[in-house]
Amino acid sequence: MMGLTFAAPLALFGLLALPLIYLLLRVTPPRPREIVFPGVRLLRGLLPEKETPAQTPWPLLLLRLAIAALIALAMAGPVWSPARGLAGGGPTLIALDDGWSAAPDWDQRLAAAATIIEAAKRDGAPVALSPMSESATAPQLEEAGKALERLRSIRPKPWLPDRRAAARQLGEFAQGQPRARLVWIADGLKQGESAAFAAALQEAGKRGATVEIVAGGRAPFALSAPSNAAAALEVEVLRADAAASPGEIEALDEKGRVVAQAVAEFSGGTGKARFELPVELRNEVSQLRIASENSAGAVALLDSGAQVRRVAVIGGTGADEAQPLLSPVYYLDKALAPFAQLRNARPGETDPVLAALKDRPNIIALADVGVAPGEDSDALAAFVEEGGLLLRFAGPRLANASDDLTPVTLRRNGRVLGGAMSWETPKRLAEFDASSPFVGLVVPSDVNVTRQVLAEPEEGLTEKTWARLADGTPLVTAQRRGKGMIVLFHVSADTNWSNLPISGLFVDMLRRVAALAGQSAGPGGGGEQAETDQQLAPVQTLDGFGALGAPPAAAKAISASFAGAADAEHPPGFYGAGDAVRAVQTLAPGAQLERMDYAGLGLSVAPLEAGGAVDFRPALLTLAFLGLLVDGLAMLRLSGALRWRLAAGALAALLFIPVLPAAPRAEPAAKAAPQRDKEAAPSQRDKEAALTTRLAYVISGDARVDETSKLGLEALSRTLEQRTSFSPGPPVGVDPGRDELAFYPMLYWPISAAAPQPSAKAAAKVAAYMKNGGTVVFDTRDALTSRAGGGVTPEAAWLQQFTKGLDIPELEVVPRDHVITKTFYLLDGFVGRYANGETWVEALPPEPEGAGAARPVRPTDSVSAIVIVSNDLAAAWAQDKSGQPLYPLTPGGPDQREMALRGGVNLVMYTLTGNYKSDQVHVRDLLQRLGQ
Repeated sequence: MMGLTFAAPLALFGLLALPLIYLLLRVTPPRPREIVFPGVRLLRGLLPEKETPAQTPWPLLLLRLAIAALIALAMAGPVWSPARGLAGGGPTLIALDDGWSAAPDWDQRLAAAATIIEAAKRDGAPVALSPMSESATAPQLEEAGKALERLRSIRPKPWLPDRRAAARQLGEFAQGQPRARLVWIADGLKQGESAAFAAALQEAGKRGATVEIVAGGRAPFALSAPSNAAAALEVEVLRADAAASPGEIEALDEKGRVVAQAVAEFSGGTGKARFELPVELRNEVSQLRIASENSAGAVALLDSGAQVRRVAVIGGTGADEAQPLLSPVYYLDKALAPFAQLRNARPGETDPVLAALKDRPNIIALADVGVAPGEDSDALAAFVEEGGLLLRFAGPRLANASDDLTPVTLRRNGRVLGGAMSWETPKRLAEFDASSPFVGLVVPSDVNVTRQVLAEPEEGLTEKTWARLADGTPLVTAQRRGKGMIVLFHVSADTNWSNLPISGLFVDMLRRVAALAGQSAGPGGGGEQAETDQQLAPVQTLDGFGALGAPPAAAKAISASFAGAADAEHPPGFYGAGDAVRAVQTLAPGAQLERMDYAGLGLSVAPLEAGGAVDFRPALLTLAFLGLLVDGLAMLRLSGALRWRLAAGALAALLFIPVLPAAPRAEPAAKAAPQRDKEAAPSQRDKEAALTTRLAYVISGDARVDETSKLGLEALSRTLEQRTSFSPGPPVGVDPGRDELAFYPMLYWPISAAAPQPSAKAAAKVAAYMKNGGTVVFDTRDALTSRAGGGVTPEAAWLQQFTKGLDIPELEVVPRDHVITKTFYLLDGFVGRYANGETWVEALPPEPEGAGAARPVRPTDSVSAIVIVSNDLAAAWAQDKSGQPLYPLTPGGPDQREMALRGGVNLVMYTLTGNYKSDQVHVRDLLQRLGQ
C-alpha cells in the first residue's frame, strides 16, 4: 500500500532526546548582559530598567526543539513511495512493455518498476521481471536485487512485442502462483494484442491474483508511410489523443543535418506533414523524425527507391503531336507523374534525344522510337554506361528497326495474337518469377496482349526476362550495361497492342523500374544474378529510441519482396548494399494509434507519473537551516547587538525565501536527432570516480556474469594495492550508453551472446573513449568452445557485430616482446580461467630496418585502445570475502591463478603507464631480469 518509508529508521530514536533538549534549554539562562559601573552617579543606573528572564523564552525554546526534530527526521531519510507496496510478501510478476511506444517515457517506466522491486526487496519477496520482447521465455522468480540489476540493462525495442505469447506465459505463471501480484507497466495503446494480454490478467485476477496496471498519461506519436511524390515529400503522422500535437517534423539527410521542417495538419487521429522542396533536396533526405519524440516509431526512413527520378519521355513525331491524347507519351506521362519528375520534348525540337540529355535525367523513356547509328545512338550508349536507365517500349517503328540499344535481339515485324489473320488468341500475363523486380505485384486477370515484338532465342534470355506471357514468351527484358541498364517492354506504351498501359499494374511496374535508376547494383540481365535472388543484409537499424546504428546480432536479412513492418528478426532500418538499399519501417502502412480502454475491461489503471518516490530530506534540511538562521537573529536581538527593526526585516526576508518562485528553466531541447542530444551532468558516482582512480566493468545484463566481473575486479584491485604503489578505489559497473567513461583508465567488457547490442549512442561513446586514451578489454570467455576452423562462436559473432561501428585498427596476437608483457611482471601470455585462448592487441608498426631482432621491447610501441581475450579473466581473479577462489580453472593449479593475477596487474599498469617500460632507461634492468 502507499506509505512513508525511512532509509535509516534508527535515526528516529533521536526524537527521544527532545525532552532532554527541552530541559537543557529551559534551565540555561541567556547570555549575561554587560553593565557599566557609573563613576559619579553611583546609585542611578546600577539596576537595569528592564529585567532579563532567568529562562529561555518559550518561542525560542519551541523553535530549537523544532530544529532538533527536523534534523532527526532528515537523518532518518523519509521517502514517500506512491507506488503500492507488496502485500503479504508474495511473489511479484512485472510485465514491462518494452516496444517502441514505451521509449518516450522509458525512464519513468524504469522508475516505476524499480519502486515495485524495492518494495519487494524490503519484504523479502521474489520478483519475476518479464519484458514483453522476451515472451518466448517463461518468467522466472529471482531475488529482488538481481531483478533490479537486470532491470537496468533492459532497453526498449524498435518493434511491437508479441503480447499474445506473453499472455500465455502470464497464464502459466498465474497457475503456478495463484496468490501472486501481477503488475503490467503498459504503454497505454491498443496494439500488439494488448486486449489478449488484458484478458489474461482478468483471468488471473479471478483465480486470486492481485492485478495492477500502470500506464502512461501521454500517448506517443508515430510516423508512417513516407512518400516522396513528384510534387512534395509527405508522411503520415499518427496520434492517439485527438487534441495532442507532435510539434515539428524534421527531414534529415544521411549526415543527420536538418534539411527542412514542417508541421502536420490533422484530421482525426491521422495527420500529414508535407515538405515542398526542390527535387535535389528531397532526394537528399534519408529520414523523417518527430522533433519532440524519442522513439523508433517517430522515425520514417527513405531508401533509394523513394527518391524522385527525373524522366525524359520521348515519343515519335507527326501522329503523336496531331493526336496527343492517343499517343504513347500521354499514357507514360499519366503513369509516371505520381512518382517522377517529367520532362517532355518541346514541339518542333529537331533532336529531342540530345536536348533531353542536357537536363541530366535519371531515366530516358523512348516510346516506339528507333535509334539509328550516329550521334543519338552514341549519346544514349554513353548515358547508359555512366549509370542512366534507358526505358524502351515497342511499336511499329521498333518492330522494323535495327539497333543495339535493346537488351535482347529482336525479330522483325513481331507477333500478332488474335484477329482474322491469326489462329492465336490474346495472351494473359504469367505470374512474376521470384528473381524479377516485379515479384509481389498482383497480375490482373483482365490484362492481355494482342501484339508484341519477339526476342530471338539466345543464351541468357531467361536471366534477362523480368516478365513473360502465359505461354512463356518474354514481355519485359532487361540488361545491365556498365553502370546503367536498358529495360524493354515488348508491347507499346499505348493501347494498340495491349490494355496493360491502362491498368494499375502498369503504374506499379514503372514504379519498380524507376526505383532501380541510379543504383550501383540491382536487377539486371547479362548473366548477372538478380538482386531479388539474394537476401538483403541489414546495414543500419534503429534502436528503441530511434537512433540509427549497427544492426543487432539477432537481425536477419530480408528478401527483396519484403513489405511488412519491423519485427524482432527484421528491426527497422536499411537493408542491402551500396546505393540499392531497402528501408524497413517501424509501422506498416495504414497503422493507427488508439488508446486502450482498460475501464471497459473492468481493470483499474494507476498513472505512470505516480511511480516515482519523493524524498523529504532536502525539504527538512532546508527548514532546519532556516530555523537556525531565525534562532541566530533572535539571539543577536536578545543580546542587544541587533535592533528590532533590522531583526524583523531580516526575519521577513528569510521567511520570504521559501515562497520565491523558482528561476525559470530553459525548456529542454527537442529530442529529435540523437546526434544533437546533450550529455547529462556528471552523476555523484562520476564525481567520485574523478577523484579516486578505479577499475570499471560493463554491465552485460546477465546477473551471474556481472557478479563475476565485480568480484574479479575487486580481487584484482586488492592485488594491485598489495603489490604496487597503486591503490584503486572499489570497482564499479557502467552502462556505456548512460555513464561517463572518461573517468576509468581500463574498461573490462565480458561478452554475453544473449545481451542486446548497444545503441548507436553507446557505440559512439565507446569509440570516443578509445580514441581519447582509454583501453577496453573485451573478454569473449569462449576459449573452450572455440575451435580452429570450426566457425565463429556466438560471443565472437556478438563482438564482430558491435565493432562494425567502431574504428578498430589492425590487430595481432600479442608478441613476446610487446610492452604489455613487461609493464610490471615478465609474462609470456595472459591466462584466465582457461589457458588456451589468445590475446589480441593493436598491431605494432614494422620494425625499422637494422633494428636488432632480440630487442626485449620496441621503442615505437603505442598504447593499444583495444585488448581482446577469451580466457575469462574475471573468473580467474574472482574471490569471496575470505579470499577463496570462486571458480575452478582449466587445466588448473595455483600457478595458473597467480599468472592470471599477474596478467591483470600488467593490464592495469599498461593502461596507466602506456609505453613507459619501452624507454631506454629500463633496458638494463629488464635485461638483468631476463637473465641475459
